[in-house]
Amino acid sequence: MGCSFSGLNALYDSTTGDVWINENRFKIVRQLGEGGFAYVFLVKEVINESSDGGVSKKFKDPSHVSDDGTYAMKKVLIQNNEQLQFVKEEIRISSLFNHPNLLPLLDHAIISVKGTPEQTWTHEAYLLFPVHLDGTLLDHAKTMKAKKESFSTSDVLEIFRQLCAGLKHMHNLETPYAHNDVKPGNILLTHRKGQPPLAVLMDFGSARPARRQIRSRSEALQLQEWAAEHVSAPFRSPELWDCPSQADIDERTDVWSLGCTLYAIMYGVSPFEYALGESGGSLQLAIVNAQIKWPTTPKPSYPEALHQFVSWMIQPQATVRPRIDDILIHVDKLITKFSH
Repeated sequence: MGCSFSGLNALYDSTTGDVWINENRFKIVRQLGEGGFAYVFLVKEVINESSDGGVSKKFKDPSHVSDDGTYAMKKVLIQNNEQLQFVKEEIRISSLFNHPNLLPLLDHAIISVKGTPEQTWTHEAYLLFPVHLDGTLLDHAKTMKAKKESFSTSDVLEIFRQLCAGLKHMHNLETPYAHNDVKPGNILLTHRKGQPPLAVLMDFGSARPARRQIRSRSEALQLQEWAAEHVSAPFRSPELWDCPSQADIDERTDVWSLGCTLYAIMYGVSPFEYALGESGGSLQLAIVNAQIKWPTTPKPSYPEALHQFVSWMIQPQATVRPRIDDILIHVDKLITKFSH
């Protein structure tokens, strides 16, 4: 984590002014979002004669270079050693992937900071990413709902196909990785003229090696506890809600979330969120029993083949769920059938 200049960050009020990530300097343009102890900023690289080509010379892939020097920077305030290990793991895992539908980590630095009485954190992490200013699929869903709009069948399939391609890259590594938090809020969507939107899966903070052997009640409870903290409830697979004491967990936890996400691309919500609105309704019960409710609007609704596709992925028994390669074969058939 060589961070020669990063100690300078402590000199700046980091909501304004400049930030250093290793030897590259960035000006904060504005805040894009925040959650927990993390803040995301739009930053612009400050280039001077001595900056030796800037941050872009570090990138493995030339397509990651920003035309105008702007990037997204995530700043994480780290309060204890557990959080520090968590961020280091996110950095390690992010660097394993290289795929156009997975958000690449371009650079990073972790610095230690001297605490003050009001300041409870001991380290700050700075993670640099390409910027996608059109927002997430969740943002789009809210806007479209307000306007009573929905994606065309062919856009639904094209967006979904890109997600599958990104996940295939993760699932087919030598050690398969599961993303563990596939949901509309973790999918960046960028409009492109004359083409379907570009979908990019982000946030690998919950990604872990996909295959786990559960051989005792305590291991099962441990997994459930971990999932409760790291996997969003409306998109969490049944085996992560109620794990048997003897189970082989694999990357098909993501396939469940993918099915829920396909539903959400069409209808703007998880297929089980209705349970939260019912008196005495239980999200967990709806998920464990795979009780999907299909909206009767908008008209015209999507082809029945898409509903069947969702149901094929959302099966309570993980062992009968399809794997990502089968899903891609099927989505390509649907694209051929429904693209105009």
